[in-house]
Amino acid sequence: MVTEVFTRKYCDPHAVREEKVEATEVIQFAWEGAVREVDACVECAKEHESRYEPLVDYSRPVKKRRAAKKAPAPAPADNGDAAADSGSGQE
Repeated sequence: MVTEVFTRKYCDPHAVREEKVEATEVIQFAWEGAVREVDACVECAKEHESRYEPLVDYSRPVKKRRAAKKAPAPAPADNGDAAADSGSGQE
């Protein structure tokens, strides 16, 4: 016999106020040097995002973004060929 078990996660900020609201999101925050997670509903997750900046891991080096390079101006074909021919022909 197979029995399915459904567990519901409730929003932790609402649970503090003794309200049972189903949680669909997870909020991450730093507390005493460790990353913690809290189950939250959509409203609490949006409120947290608007109030606090996103959590960034500063232990890893940050990659620098490359600036967009401009395409080099095409050199005239005569100048490049003449310099190459004169250099190789003299020796």
